[in-house]
Amino acid sequence: MREVDCQDIEAAVADLVIRANTQLPRDVYEALERACQVEESDIGRSCLEIILKNAELARSEGLALCQDTGQLAVNVKLGQEIHITGGNLLAAINRGVAKGYREGFFRASVVDDPIYRRNTGDNTPAIISIEVIDGDGLELEAMPKGAGSENMGRLAMLKPSDGWPGVERFVLETVEQAGPNPCPPVIVGIGLGGNMEKAAQLAKKALFRPLDVKNQDERLARLEGDLLEKINRLGIGPQGFGGRVTALAVAIECFPTHIASLPVAVCLGCHCMRRCTTRL
Repeated sequence: MREVDCQDIEAAVADLVIRANTQLPRDVYEALERACQVEESDIGRSCLEIILKNAELARSEGLALCQDTGQLAVNVKLGQEIHITGGNLLAAINRGVAKGYREGFFRASVVDDPIYRRNTGDNTPAIISIEVIDGDGLELEAMPKGAGSENMGRLAMLKPSDGWPGVERFVLETVEQAGPNPCPPVIVGIGLGGNMEKAAQLAKKALFRPLDVKNQDERLARLEGDLLEKINRLGIGPQGFGGRVTALAVAIECFPTHIASLPVAVCLGCHCMRRCTTRL
């Protein structure tokens, strides 16, 4: 049984917050570089060049990639042979979130109630998901997600008879209706199956997959490629100014579902697709 102290978890989360908010993942940066090479619209290509320069400045100066430093989603992969000492795991994560946002001078965007809306002042609580895994490892994934892209997410409970054509229509409608709002070029996370809440969780999980990692299921990898091509035919383009590059990637995650259900959720990530991982 390996022991991990809550103080170490708090420090690790604070570091994740700062790195995620200031350092665009390499795979996203490289996808933007490729997009810049193929974008035919002058204004679209100019937007991509500015996005890349912004990412370089954020990394070199330690500044926020975007003024909307998001509400933090934290995925915890917790080994069943780990013993957490020195306090409560969830409390330690939220202390780390507060510390990271304070030390990084990042905007606090979380309100304590969706109706009365008093700012919590430190961007807590985070949205925390815990997955128990074999062994004594502990992995933390952080994703600061801004409202511009998050607000454009949608979920539908389709009929099984709708099949893949129905899923495809729903995804394309979601991206088209979102237009410039999620700050394209976007990353499109799709969750299929489970029940209503599981589909939404899968869609967010899909955004954690690096853009240069293909779906292990060849059928899903092919569907992802087909959807990406059709999304980029919509002509929304970088920042909604028109062009060939509306999306950088499509990622699909699936889960078994009820015989009478076909849940599908779409979660859009903006060009500033921030995520960071650490292991303790």
